[in-house]
Amino acid sequence: MKGNVVWIGKQMIRMILLIFFVSAAAFMLVSISPIDPLQANVGQAALGTMSQEQIEKLQVYWGVGEPPVERFLAWAGDFFRGDMGISLLYRQPVSKVIGVKLVNSLWLMTIAWILSGIMGFILGILSGIREGSFLDKLIKGYSLLIASTPAFWLALVFLMIFSVWLKLFPIGLSVPIGVETSGVTMLDRIHHAILPAVTLSITGIANITLHTREKMIEIMESDYVLFARARGESTFSIVKNHGLRNAVLPAVTLQFASISEIFGGSVLVEQVFSYPGLGQAAVTAGLGSDVPLLLGITVISAVFVFGGNLIANILYGIIDPRIRRGGVR
Repeated sequence: MKGNVVWIGKQMIRMILLIFFVSAAAFMLVSISPIDPLQANVGQAALGTMSQEQIEKLQVYWGVGEPPVERFLAWAGDFFRGDMGISLLYRQPVSKVIGVKLVNSLWLMTIAWILSGIMGFILGILSGIREGSFLDKLIKGYSLLIASTPAFWLALVFLMIFSVWLKLFPIGLSVPIGVETSGVTMLDRIHHAILPAVTLSITGIANITLHTREKMIEIMESDYVLFARARGESTFSIVKNHGLRNAVLPAVTLQFASISEIFGGSVLVEQVFSYPGLGQAAVTAGLGSDVPLLLGITVISAVFVFGGNLIANILYGIIDPRIRRGGVR
C-alpha cells in the first residue's frame, strides 16, 4: 500500500513539473509573437488619435516593454495563490471566463470522448476477430482514411452537408440565436452539440480501432484461444471469456490518452462551428495577446491531458495488479 502511494505521488509530481514547463513554454511563445497587442485590440486608427500619455497607460496595462521572465514569475506567483489574473479582452477574471467556456467544451468533448471510445473498441473487436475478411478490410480502410483526415476539413464537410444543404443541424453556436439563457432547453444544447461532437468522435475512433484490432488479432492467434477452439468453444464465447478482458487494458489506456487529441481537435472544430468553448477562447486569446487568459487555458488543458494519462496509469494497476506491483519497485 505504501509503495502504491509513493508511486502515485511521483506521478503527481511529474505532472506538476510538466504543467509548469508547458505554461513557461506557452508564455515565451506569446512573448516573442510578432502581434502588437495594442494594434490588435485597440486598432491603428484609434492609436493615432490618442495622446502619448494614453498610449503609455495602455502599454502598462498590456505589459508592453516589461521583461518576459519578470512577467512570467509574477503570473506564476499569483496563479499559485489562486489568482489566475484578469482577462485583457473580456475584462473579467480569467477563472470566470474559463469556467463559462469550459462548461461548453466539456459538454462537447465528453460526448465525443465516449462515442469514440465505444465505437473504436467495438470496431476494433469486430475487425480483429474477422481478420482478412471484407469487414476487416472495410474497417481498416475507414480507420486509415479517417486517421489521415484533418479534423477541420471533416468539420467543414459536415457543416456543408448537414447544416447548409440538408438543414438538419444549426450552422453554429451552442444555443439558438436570439433566445435568452432561461429559454434555452437541454434539447437545444444537444441539437447544437451533435454535429461538432460527432466530428470530434469520428476523428478519435481510428486510433483506438487500429490498436484494438491488432491486440485482438494477437489474442485470437494465442495458444489459449487455439485450445479453446479445440474444446469446441464458439467465437462469441472466446471473445467474451478471453478477448474482451485482454483487449480492454490497452483500450482503456488509449481512451484516456486520446484526451489530448480531443482537446487539440476541439480547437479547430469549435472554430469551424463557431462553438463558444475553450478552444475558440484559446484562439481569441492568442490572436489578441491576452496572456493571462491564454496561460490559464494552457494550464487547464495540460491538467486534463496529463491527468488523463495519470488516470490511465492508475487504471492499469487496478485492471492488472501485476503492472501495479511492477510499477512500484
